[in-house]
Amino acid sequence: MSEFHGSASRSAHPQPNRTPPPETRGKRLRHRLAELRGPDVPAKALDARALAALAANPGCRRRAILDGAGVDKAALASALGAPAGFGQSQFALTRGNAFEAKVKADGGAELLRLVHSRLDPGAEPPTGAAVPDLSAPGPEGRTARTALALREAVRAGGWTLLDHPMLALDVAGSLAFLEPDAVVVHPDGSWTVVEIKSFPMLDGSADPAKVGAAARQAAVYVLALEEVAARLAPAPPVRHRVLLVCPKDFSNLPTASAVDVRKQRAVTARQLARLTRIEDIADALPEGTCFAPDRPAEELTAAVEAVPATYAPECLSACELAFHCRERSRAAGAVTRLGRPLRAELGGLTTVEDVLAAARGESGDPDDPAVAALRRAAALRAEALSRAGEVTPCP
Repeated sequence: MSEFHGSASRSAHPQPNRTPPPETRGKRLRHRLAELRGPDVPAKALDARALAALAANPGCRRRAILDGAGVDKAALASALGAPAGFGQSQFALTRGNAFEAKVKADGGAELLRLVHSRLDPGAEPPTGAAVPDLSAPGPEGRTARTALALREAVRAGGWTLLDHPMLALDVAGSLAFLEPDAVVVHPDGSWTVVEIKSFPMLDGSADPAKVGAAARQAAVYVLALEEVAARLAPAPPVRHRVLLVCPKDFSNLPTASAVDVRKQRAVTARQLARLTRIEDIADALPEGTCFAPDRPAEELTAAVEAVPATYAPECLSACELAFHCRERSRAAGAVTRLGRPLRAELGGLTTVEDVLAAARGESGDPDDPAVAALRRAAALRAEALSRAGEVTPCP
């Protein structure tokens, strides 16, 4: 009886569960990244331009964690005393926006005509194409609305123009929201990425460096579109030839060229897969690390230096922290500041001092090919200088 009574009492007054439910991995990571970004500091969205630059330097943990946490690197660089020295001017932004509006006028008629003529001339002409409304609250809502519009466009057939759709791509464990200029759905259900740039196309060709940058950016959009397509059955094909739209010659008239981004897509996919996961970097940081730009300069410097960086001269045109990292690289005598190809040739010699010591025969393994090449080059230099000293200058 007493045993029954005790059991009943325990049933009537259950003991509270004192063990809190464990946080999901995603929530824990978001909370940790918010701490790194700083209290009440909004996250800076990671766009395709930054993502392409991040993929180009996958070994840089510093950029990976700062971009993953949504840190405003330009503000951080200014707080560190090494402000970024690049970016588009207001005039260029205004001109680019005006040109894009011209290309997309009248329901994107000119844009669809260019897609039809350059990429799919065998399809029916794009008359009366659908332009769905992609507005939704927040990036998650816009991403879901874009996926729904793509699915409906494939089901309906015909031409569909998605103006500034929102795509999501998992980057080292963190979700990046991307916004291409446009995506076109063809009558056969395939999808094409459209990049609109304000640099001119002269006599049918544009600056190769600018075209290459646009191709790398478009490759990121292709990867994100492929993830959307993979969730549909059957999966619609995502075209690896994108449309690059630019002003013709020195006018404001649009012209276009088909750009094959298969190489850029493969390189970007491979390098994104090699990126160290952001949560691993975050877990290795000291407790209390914060990159909020309102922190004291000494505290910010310590926080930034707690994350290893892989600086190279190419960073100067792709990362807002490049000037700060260059100064640190110079102070440390790192050979990476001389370029990645040279760094690869030098093997285990990581500083200029190590290189000079190896060339002079003061250190280094003689069987190391890099050391042997340095000593041979030093011997040839000494021989050339010796011979030059023996030559009597002409009167």
